[in-house]
Amino acid sequence: MRGKMNIILHQPEIPANTGNIGRTCVATGSVLHLIEPLGFRLNEKEVKRAGMDYWEHLEVKRYVNFGEFLEKNPKAKIWMATTKAKHIYTEVEYGADDYIMFGKESAGIPEEILVDYEDTCIRIPMLDKIRSLNLSNAVSVVLYEALRQNGFKGMQHEGQLHHLEWKK
Repeated sequence: MRGKMNIILHQPEIPANTGNIGRTCVATGSVLHLIEPLGFRLNEKEVKRAGMDYWEHLEVKRYVNFGEFLEKNPKAKIWMATTKAKHIYTEVEYGADDYIMFGKESAGIPEEILVDYEDTCIRIPMLDKIRSLNLSNAVSVVLYEALRQNGFKGMQHEGQLHHLEWKK
């Protein structure tokens, strides 16, 4: 059995982003970890609309703060996605059950957390005219690179066209 990738959202603020990320986690067999406080309630319609009917299949865990997360996941290898990182997300090697953490939309991961993870901070390259990517887009970019490095184990690798009759 393959390991499960883990996405950590530290104090997410926008329900639609968390819903989209939840849907991505279901599609990839990843676990979603939410560190409070959340900027919304998980039962808000925006979360469910973005996650659509996939939300019930999501493995989601909640923590009151980062300290509780560390207590419950003491061996977690955590990659910190931040614009302050020196390493590009494609330059590191992800394990099949690593954790990738993203901060809240308005401020990112607090620097007091980042200082303890400088070696595992990663960034997505972008032009300097923009502060950051949308959170759900950033999660998808990094998560799929980690999955690619691990051979997309357990995932469907090819689609199948249904036999279509083409009219001339």
